[in-house]
Amino acid sequence: MSAASAGPVTEIVEAAGVQVSVLLARIEDRLAELSGGAGPDLSDHATRTIAAGGKRLRPLLVVLAAGERAARRAAQAPGVPGLVRAGVAVELVHSATLVHDDVLDMASLRRGKPTVFALGGRAAATATGDLLFARAFSELVATGSPEQIRALSDASSALAQGELLQRADAWDAGVPVERYLLRCELKTAALFQAACELGALEAGADPAPLGAFGRLIGIAFQILDDVLDVSGPAERTGKHRGTDLLDGTVTLPFILARQADPSLAAVDPRLITKPAQAAQICDGIAATGALEEARSRAHALVAQAVDGLPAGLPPGQRAVLEKVAAGVVERYS
Repeated sequence: MSAASAGPVTEIVEAAGVQVSVLLARIEDRLAELSGGAGPDLSDHATRTIAAGGKRLRPLLVVLAAGERAARRAAQAPGVPGLVRAGVAVELVHSATLVHDDVLDMASLRRGKPTVFALGGRAAATATGDLLFARAFSELVATGSPEQIRALSDASSALAQGELLQRADAWDAGVPVERYLLRCELKTAALFQAACELGALEAGADPAPLGAFGRLIGIAFQILDDVLDVSGPAERTGKHRGTDLLDGTVTLPFILARQADPSLAAVDPRLITKPAQAAQICDGIAATGALEEARSRAHALVAQAVDGLPAGLPPGQRAVLEKVAAGVVERYS
């Protein structure tokens, strides 16, 4: 999550209890430990990548999905408990995909800081992402849970499929809503789902219901992120409005706006090459009401996620998961 979401995340952690803060701190320490030990250059790039991470929403989901009893037990356990390893593994996979995305996009900045690609080049960035992936699964193997390995492996495969789908759809203004949503499910929601499944598995619970919760809020998260790319402002997002348009990524706001405005339907995304052009298209998208419709769809997904939470969840766990869902929406309000 971005800096704009620091408030909701802090509230969630405080509401969840001291054991959650303890586990997130242990996850952070373990991430720092695993990013080293691979030679000076590679370790430096890996450490820089981990240190530049966001609000650790995915590890937080792992811990919250496990519930208070499992979290308390893990917080008091010596060594590196399975819940910490699961949270670390999810964040390492997330970080690895960001590094590899920067290679594919030839991105010079991420979260306002130079990327590994910018600092070390393609080979260094590719190796850094590979290292983080390898460390993720090495960490998860230590839990001794084939189910957890399978869940994260499935999510990693989905991430790769989603990236290929996004590349195939680049600059294609005719992408239908259903294909866009599939892309969101593969590239973003799959890892949210895996995070919740890992937490449930650590608690000895059925992973499917909480996995479904993670999947739905993950899709909503991506939709709202795409809305923010259009609405800005740059000082909040750290990038120009319409960066997705400039990258050739066709998102829900543009798809919906094209259906409402013939002039936007006639726009060839390949001809959008300058930030000023992208900003002008963003103004046109906003004028159609497409941003409101996209937000409404995301809010409906969040409501569906909350409604689908298992009836037998302890009240405290249900409350913090509802706060997570509300935080996804609040992040963009």
